[in-house]
Amino acid sequence: MPSSTLPSKAKPTKTKQAQWSVYVLRCADNSLYTGVALDVHKRLDEHNGITKNGAKYTHARRPVKLVYQEPADSRSDACKREYVIRNLNKSQKEKLIKIKI
Repeated sequence: MPSSTLPSKAKPTKTKQAQWSVYVLRCADNSLYTGVALDVHKRLDEHNGITKNGAKYTHARRPVKLVYQEPADSRSDACKREYVIRNLNKSQKEKLIKIKI
């Protein structure tokens, strides 16, 4: 029997793999919050208090609005990019947001 007709012992691959993202939120006081998440929209609900686990920073600055999102290949890459964005001054962050929209 040819090997091509034997069943494969390889594990099936996932059809949809979660992807990390870096995001920026605009808070009600016009401040900007940067974070990373696998599911940005779920995280946005958490920040707005719709579900549990929002950040302490955004708790007092609701509602928050998603203004920027960027995909990353891994959590490590997302955290590195988050670090870069967090260290920008506000005008630099506003330019980043404007470019991406």
